[in-house]
Amino acid sequence: MELSSKLTLEMLGKPFLLEKRIELLHAIVEHGSISKAAKAVPMSYKSAWEAVDTMNNLSPKPIVYREIGGRDGGGTTITTYGLKLLENYALLKEEHTRFLSRLSELMDIQSGAFNTIGRLSMQISARNQIQAKVISIESKEINSKIHLSLKSGQTLMAVITKEAVENLHIEKGQTIVAIFKSNAVLLSNLKNKESGENSIVGVVDKIDVDIKNAKVLVDIGSHNKIVSVIPKYMFDKMSIKEGNSIVVTVKSNDIMLGK
Repeated sequence: MELSSKLTLEMLGKPFLLEKRIELLHAIVEHGSISKAAKAVPMSYKSAWEAVDTMNNLSPKPIVYREIGGRDGGGTTITTYGLKLLENYALLKEEHTRFLSRLSELMDIQSGAFNTIGRLSMQISARNQIQAKVISIESKEINSKIHLSLKSGQTLMAVITKEAVENLHIEKGQTIVAIFKSNAVLLSNLKNKESGENSIVGVVDKIDVDIKNAKVLVDIGSHNKIVSVIPKYMFDKMSIKEGNSIVVTVKSNDIMLGK
């Protein structure tokens, strides 16, 4: 048994982007005419314009531009903002489909086994959660090396089990999340930077110190920041200051992946 659900986005408490309206917008892009687009969907000419007017009225920017008169009742085009909405809706639809697929795997409607569904909404305590793109996957019998590219262009490598790669359906080119605890992040001075993997250069953005520990926030570029928590005696020995260039290192086995 599989689950299915329509994806609807609301604006100001009213339905804004429905799958039928998305089909209409794609048809307008293809045909450049509201009458031809309505036939392609299909829906009536009147319903098509009512849908367009509703979307334009609810949207902060026009989605469809209408030219009065001309052949087939005038030309109709999608604005740049409208094309961006179609792109974003496609991304949301992909995530929506993936969510339903995972939900189907976790539940057994016939037996009433719903105990594991809470896993889908589970939150984790790991402080560092960074978006990354999968560059390559090297799989062996048990473990797989996942090479990741961060938004700044710097790279990370995570080692997880081959089984986990298969269960998460991780593939080259996908965008996933690298997750690791703050106490797994090591710090070193730039001059001591080693050529080993998972050493990322950044700038110390903020420091908080208590009796036992120091929390160091490092900006690694492109609005990505990594938190490291180290013992205070180590922090004092390194003489770390805000604005300093620094190297953060995370062992590949300490990185978890999520999507």
